[in-house]
Amino acid sequence: MDLLMHTATTGLSTMVDVLPIAAVLFGFQILVIRRRPPNLKRVLAGFGYVLVGLTFFLVGLEQALFPLGETMASQLTAPEFIRGSAVVRDGAIDWRDYLWVYVFAAAIGFSTTIAEPSLIAVALKAEEISGGSIGAFGLRIAVAIGVAAGVSIGAYRIVSGTPLPYYIMAGYVIVILQTLRATKMIIPLAYDSGGVTTSTVTVPVVAALGLGLASTIPGRSPLIDGFGLIAFASVFPIMSVMGYATLTSWLRAKRKGSGEGARGKEKAP
Repeated sequence: MDLLMHTATTGLSTMVDVLPIAAVLFGFQILVIRRRPPNLKRVLAGFGYVLVGLTFFLVGLEQALFPLGETMASQLTAPEFIRGSAVVRDGAIDWRDYLWVYVFAAAIGFSTTIAEPSLIAVALKAEEISGGSIGAFGLRIAVAIGVAAGVSIGAYRIVSGTPLPYYIMAGYVIVILQTLRATKMIIPLAYDSGGVTTSTVTVPVVAALGLGLASTIPGRSPLIDGFGLIAFASVFPIMSVMGYATLTSWLRAKRKGSGEGARGKEKAP
């Protein structure tokens, strides 16, 4: 009964949140364009699906994803687990003893990114528009590797307590250097990939992981140290996508050069 009441309350709250979007869309359609919205029944049905989907998604976040991320973080940082798997150095536990935290952060970053609907949509569109020169699956893997690396390094930052701005500034310096050397075609897609990957699936789990780590590691503040993982999940995919494009261009050029060399040998007397 409590779950049903909570779902109903969340549904009403979602309806209030979605109303401004509907007001803007229908307002422009009627007052500016001055035409009846085309396919009105389908549009209204779509809004209904959005309301139902968002309601269940928000309830799922509160009931499953947030608690799961926090539980995993607390279990992996529990003193009994650390003492059972870590090498004790002079009777103390340091950042090297949280190896499983970094592994879990990388794994959860990779898996949530692969399942991210926004990234799938962008990857499919990129493959379609590029005529297949950009593979949808390869792009998703490149972004997922970037998120995995970013979340893992972000987890290390929380464990070690080092300042967040240094990491983000260093990351964007690398992005700027890559941008200067990357092909024009891949730059906008790389920047968009960093944005779309921090969406409906990745953000809740990564945020819960960061808050869970900051809450359970001694000396860390959930408010100061718990947030920031999503920034890592945004900047590192930009690096990985531009790196992926550079690597594929190099391999393509190498293959082309090898083919031309082989043809030259065949033509030689």
